[in-house]
Amino acid sequence: MGRIFEKRKHSIFKTAAQNSKLYSRYSRQLYMAAKNGVPDPHANPTLRNVIDRAKKENVPSHVIEKAIQRAAGTGGENYQPARYEGFGPGGALVIVDCLTDNVTRTISDVRTCFNKTGSKLSASGSVVMMFDHLAVISFAGTDEDKVMEAMFAADVAVEEVECKDGTITVFAPPGDFYKAKTALHEAFPGLEFEVQEVTFLPREGKELSGDDLVMFDKFLAMLNDCDDVQEIYHNVTRA
Repeated sequence: MGRIFEKRKHSIFKTAAQNSKLYSRYSRQLYMAAKNGVPDPHANPTLRNVIDRAKKENVPSHVIEKAIQRAAGTGGENYQPARYEGFGPGGALVIVDCLTDNVTRTISDVRTCFNKTGSKLSASGSVVMMFDHLAVISFAGTDEDKVMEAMFAADVAVEEVECKDGTITVFAPPGDFYKAKTALHEAFPGLEFEVQEVTFLPREGKELSGDDLVMFDKFLAMLNDCDDVQEIYHNVTRA
């Protein structure tokens, strides 16, 4: 019974730590979205999108409301975005996006993750050029033609519309993200998005296996443990 309890306790603590990291990440994103616009999701589409993503990942309402309330006040944190690029284990391409109030601390933490896994930081722009920066919106459906009509009617410079296994995915320029979402909601009332994000998609994948894959997973875990790290993009596929 004692061993079972210890296992359950470890699981509970692990879950709590994961939730804490998730809540902290969204708190910063919500704060920045509200601070850089207005603390009203109806008038701030960026904030509204972050709220939607936070709710999808079961971030509690009080965490969301507190972050927005902090942004509505005076003073407070002064976060700024920071992006680091480099080559991970096995030559993987990696982009690390952060929000930080102390750039010196952040670069030190990120550099440690690279150094301890045989990875290498590179110059700004050297890796990101091998990714496509796109708005990606996915939802259940099969009417690809209607989606294309909605995109053209809204003057969305859509890159591609993919229909596969009952799911439609729209790829568009980042600047057309909210315009595309609005057009889809108007064309399909009550539509719920499975994916709605602006992301970096690699132009070519990198297959890793064996020790390289083990080290890459360690590398990702270390980066995810850094409080300032918000998003990690890479080109790794698993053998």
